[in-house]
Amino acid sequence: MSSFSWLFTLWHPSAPSLLLVGLVGRQLGLRVGLQVVQTVTCSRLGSPSNQGLFQDGDVVIGGLFSLYHKTPSTAHDFTQLPDYKPCTSLQNLPLQYIYAMMFALEEINHSTNLLPGVKLGYHIRDSCSLHPWAMQAAMSLVGGDSTSCNSAAQPDYSEGDRPVPLIIGGSSSIAAKILCRVLGPLSVPLVSYTASCPCLSDRRQFPNFFRTMASDIYQARAIAQLAIRFNWTWIGAVVANNDYGHMAVKVFQEETQGKGVCLAFVETLQRENIVSDARRAAVRIQASTARVILVFSWYTDVRELFLQLAKINVTDRQFLASEAWSTSGNLLQNLVSSKVASGVLGVAIRSSPIPGFDSYLRNLKPSSRHDDTFLKEFWENEFGCSPAANRLLQKTSLPACSGTESLERVQIFFTDTSQLRVTYNVYLAVYAAAHALHSLLSCPNRDSPRGNNSSTCASPKHIKPRELLQHLNNVNFTTPQGELLYFQGADIPAKYDLVNWQNTPEGVKLVLIGRVDGFDLHLNESAIQWSTGSNQVPVSVCSESCPPGTRKANRKGEPLCCFDCIPCAEGEISNTTGSLHCERCPSEFWSNVEQSACVPRQLDFLSFNETLGITLTTAAVSGAAVTTAVFVVFILYRQTPMVRANNSELSFLLLVSLKLCFLCSLVFIGRPSVWACRFQQAAFGISFVLCVSCLQVKTIVVLAAFRSARPGAAALMKWFGPGQQRGSVGLFTCIQVIICIIWLSLSPPVPQADLDIPGLQVTLMCAMASVVGFSLVLGYIGLLACTSLLLAFLARKLPDNFNEAKLITFSMLIFCAVWVAFVPAYVSSPGKYAVAVEIFAILASSYGLLLCMFAPKCFIILLRPEKNTKKHLMAR
Repeated sequence: MSSFSWLFTLWHPSAPSLLLVGLVGRQLGLRVGLQVVQTVTCSRLGSPSNQGLFQDGDVVIGGLFSLYHKTPSTAHDFTQLPDYKPCTSLQNLPLQYIYAMMFALEEINHSTNLLPGVKLGYHIRDSCSLHPWAMQAAMSLVGGDSTSCNSAAQPDYSEGDRPVPLIIGGSSSIAAKILCRVLGPLSVPLVSYTASCPCLSDRRQFPNFFRTMASDIYQARAIAQLAIRFNWTWIGAVVANNDYGHMAVKVFQEETQGKGVCLAFVETLQRENIVSDARRAAVRIQASTARVILVFSWYTDVRELFLQLAKINVTDRQFLASEAWSTSGNLLQNLVSSKVASGVLGVAIRSSPIPGFDSYLRNLKPSSRHDDTFLKEFWENEFGCSPAANRLLQKTSLPACSGTESLERVQIFFTDTSQLRVTYNVYLAVYAAAHALHSLLSCPNRDSPRGNNSSTCASPKHIKPRELLQHLNNVNFTTPQGELLYFQGADIPAKYDLVNWQNTPEGVKLVLIGRVDGFDLHLNESAIQWSTGSNQVPVSVCSESCPPGTRKANRKGEPLCCFDCIPCAEGEISNTTGSLHCERCPSEFWSNVEQSACVPRQLDFLSFNETLGITLTTAAVSGAAVTTAVFVVFILYRQTPMVRANNSELSFLLLVSLKLCFLCSLVFIGRPSVWACRFQQAAFGISFVLCVSCLQVKTIVVLAAFRSARPGAAALMKWFGPGQQRGSVGLFTCIQVIICIIWLSLSPPVPQADLDIPGLQVTLMCAMASVVGFSLVLGYIGLLACTSLLLAFLARKLPDNFNEAKLITFSMLIFCAVWVAFVPAYVSSPGKYAVAVEIFAILASSYGLLLCMFAPKCFIILLRPEKNTKKHLMAR
C-alpha cells in the first residue's frame, strides 16, 4: 500500500480513533501504520464538498483555496472529524484567485518557450476555511479521485484522475504548516500565496514548502524603518494575540534597538474576546501620549478597534498598518474608519498588473463554462438569476437568466484588477511551478548514455513529486512582467508596497507612496497625507529631542525615550540634537552662550582702559606725584635741621626709590610681553631693595650716633660716614641686582594664558617659570625689611625729641604687614586679579613708607616751622 493510501485510510469513519496516528505517522513510522490498517477495508472518505474544478492535461496542478467561509463549533478541535454540513458564503476575492490560476495556466499552455508541447491542467478544490477540510482535500488531490482501491495493489486511476505532483494552496500560515506536515512524507511541494509566518522558512521542518508571499519579518522591519525615518520615538502597539502579532513586536523592537524608538504600550486582541479587548486597547490609546499607533492584526479585529475608538472620540492618531488590513476594502469603505483612521500609512502585499486578466474576468460566462459550479453560484448571487445549465441540475426558485448578463460594468471586488496583490501571488506560484516542470521535463542530453540523463529527464505522465521538489528549489526565471523570481529556501525576495489612506471627495482612497525591496525603503514623502490632513509629519515622542547645548538624562524607572534635557556645564558643548553626552572643549577654546559650539577663548589682561586699571594707574601716578612734591619740599628746605637730620642724602635717595616703586607698578598694567614680564619683576625687586636699604642704613646710623655719645665710643661714627652709607645701600642693592640677573637669565617670566581658569576670557599674564627666582627676590626684600624693623624697634626709645627710628618702625610694620598679607592673596587670586593684588601691595607698601617717613617731617616743615630747629630736635 502506498503512503498516501495509508493516510487516506486513517480518515475512514470506521476508524476515528486512528486519526491522530495518521497525523503523527511521520514520527511513528510507516511500518507501524501498515500494521495498524491491514485489517481495515481500503476505501476513500467522501469529499467534504462535491464542488471543484478540473481540467485534464499532461500534468495536472492542484489548487486549494478557501472559497467559502464557515466557522463550525469544532473548527479548532483537530481531533474531531470534519463537519460535513454544506459551506455557504462564496467569497469574491478567493474566487478571483482561482481564475488567476486558470488564466496563468492558459498563458503557459499558449507559450512556445515555456513547456512547449506539454499541456497543463488543474484540479481546484475548496477547503471552506477549515483546516481538517484542507487536509482532506489535499490528500484527495495527491491521491487521485478514483473511488476505490485495493490494499494489495497500486490504485487504478482512470483518465483525468492522476494524483497532482504539486499543490498551490495554504491560505494561512496555520493551514500551510498542517498541510506541509501531511504532505511532507510524500515530498509533495506546497506553494502558498499568503502564508507569511517566518517559522515556515525553516527547511528542516518544512522542506517541501514554498511561497510567493514574503515573510512577516520584512514588513515588521519596514515599519520599524518608517518609525526611524520619521523620528517617531514613542509608539503604541496593538497586535493580535498570536504568533503573527508577537513576532511583529519582537522584530520591531530588534530593528529599532539603539535607534531611540520605544513602545509606549503593547495591547493584544484575542478573536474570542474581541469586543472587550478592543475596548481596553482603545482606552489605552486614548490615555497614552503616543500619537503613532502600530496595528498588527486581522482586519475584522481592526474594524472593532476603530469602532471603540470612535465611541470615545479618538480621531487624532496616526496608524501604521500591517498587510493584513492596510488594503482591506471593508475598512476603506467604512465610515467609522474614515473618521478614526485617516492618513493610515501601511505595508501592503506588492501589486502588479497582469495584462489581459481584466478582460478575461469580465468575459466569464456560465454558458461557456458548463462545469464551473463556482461561477454559476457567483452568477446567481450577483445577478439574482439562475443560468440555464444550472436549472437542469438542481431545483432553484430563481428566475432564469436572459443571457444578456455581463460583468463588463460590474464593480465589485471580484472584477477589481486595479491592484492585484494576492491574486498576483497566485499568478507567480503557477509560473514557479511551470518553470520547475520545464526544468524537470527538459532533456538537454538525450543523446548521452541513459545513466547520465535519467536524473534530468522525466515523462509528463510519470512525474515524481520528489524530483519536482528538487527542481522547484532551483527555479530562477523572469516573469512576463519582467520581474526576476527565485526561491531562497522557501522564500522569494521580499517586496512590498507602501500605501496611504487619503481622503478624497469620493471617499477614502488607497494611494501607492513607495515600495519596499528587501531591506531597502523607497518612499515619496511629499505624496503622503497624514492623519492631520496635511503634509506635516506627525510628532510622536515621550520627550522632545534635546536641543544642542543640552544632553539627555534618563528618568528613573521610565523607558529610554522618556528623559529630561540637562544644560551642558560651562566649557562643555553638545552640537547635535538629542546628544547623550556633553563634550569638553579644548583648553584653548570655551563654550559659547548656547553651549553648542567651542569658540576661541578671548585673551584678557589688566589694561589701562578698564576701571581697575584706571584706579591703580591713578593711585600709582598720584603716589609718584606726592613723592615728587615731597622731594621738592626737601630741596627747598634742604638747609633746615629737619632735612639735614639723619643724613639728608639718604632721605633724597629714599624719595627717589619710592618714586621708582610707584612707577614700577605701571609696568604690570597693559598687555604682557616678553620684555615687559622681565622688566616688571626686576624693577619691582630692585626698587624696593633700594628703598628698604636706605631705611636700614638710616636705622644703623641712628643707632651708631647714639652709641657714639657714650664714653669711649667716639670712633664708632667713622665707620658710618656718608661714603660708607652710600656704599652700604649700593651693596645691598647689588645683591638684588645679581639675583635678578641670574633669575631672568636662566628662567625668566613669560607671557602665558592661564587656561586653568574657567570662562570664555582667559587671562594673559606673566607666568613664573621659576618660583625659586621669584621667591629669592621677595625673600631678600623681606630679609632687609625684617632687619630694618628689628633695628628700628631697638632704637625707638632713644632720647631725641624727634627720633627717626620711631618713623622707620611704623613704616616697616606697615611694609611687613602688607607683604605678609600679599602672599596668600596673590596665590588665591584668579587671572588678572593676581596682578592687581601685586600692584596693590606695591602701592600700599610705598604709600605706607612715604606717609610714615615723610608726612610728620613735611607737617613740621610746612605747618610748624617753629619746631624746625636744632634745639627742638635735640631736646629730650
